[in-house]
Amino acid sequence: MMKSVMVTTMRPPKTNPASADTRQRLIDAAAKLFADKGFQNVTVREICKASTANVAAVNYHFGDKAGLYRAVITLAMEVMRETNELSQRAGDGLSPEEQIRGFVRVFVSRLTGDGPTSWIHRLMAREMEHPTEALEQVMTHVVMPRLEYLAGVAGQVMDLPPSDPRVKRCIASLQMQCLIAVRRIPPVLEKTFGPAMRDIDAAINHIADFSIGGMKAIAAGK
Repeated sequence: MMKSVMVTTMRPPKTNPASADTRQRLIDAAAKLFADKGFQNVTVREICKASTANVAAVNYHFGDKAGLYRAVITLAMEVMRETNELSQRAGDGLSPEEQIRGFVRVFVSRLTGDGPTSWIHRLMAREMEHPTEALEQVMTHVVMPRLEYLAGVAGQVMDLPPSDPRVKRCIASLQMQCLIAVRRIPPVLEKTFGPAMRDIDAAINHIADFSIGGMKAIAAGK
């Protein structure tokens, strides 16, 4: 069974430059391995080999594999909070409808990128399927603030309180569409629907249009 992975108990980083470099290499290598294979299926030896670090380095820097996983989750949360902030700032000063559009555009664009943090979505998908104690931290500090923001904006679009069940269902639908848009499209769907399935810009516009239209229709009782 996996040991506790509560983010708040992570050890402080070592301050020596060479030590800090080794620590970061371990985090970078572990992040991709955990995302691709899951916590239970990755060994410390694999992580050390991928990061060209001594086999004792994980224990030295993090205490054990669970400690390293905490560090990976902490990094993921920092990036996800940044995505939340940028997605929300995209609609600053705009109408509620344009705030929804700005959120979807930035949120989906960041999750579909091929940058050095592209592992985060895969890791979070694994957390949802096989949750550890880290999931509660992610929900509290990342997901719930995002949903509260969306509920406030959707409530304005629908002229309903953010706590209304219709608003909550709409933002759940919006979030699921965004998350599905960043998943790898199965070949059978690409064959059926053609290049349109790979057009992220079109998907972003569709999600926003579909969601806003649905919110207004539901609020009107149609």
